[in-house]
Amino acid sequence: MRLRTKSISRKSIIDSVHAYEIIESYPDDKYLPSYLIYTEHAGECYHILFATDVEDKNVRIVTTYRPSTLEWLPDLKTRRASP
Repeated sequence: MRLRTKSISRKSIIDSVHAYEIIESYPDDKYLPSYLIYTEHAGECYHILFATDVEDKNVRIVTTYRPSTLEWLPDLKTRRASP
């Protein structure tokens, strides 16, 4: 698992996935279908990108980060349009 922001602990990631919202899906991603989710834990919000390995019945976390309002609208769930 690659953590873009080093201060996000594995425990925070695991504890945060009990309630989440899929904000983007990539069904034709290169290796496995993947999903970007929005989740919150202990007053912090995170984006977690995970790939789904349906055949082996598991999920792989690709990366996680705190979304920036430079890339995301204030709801932190909608990507800003490219200029």
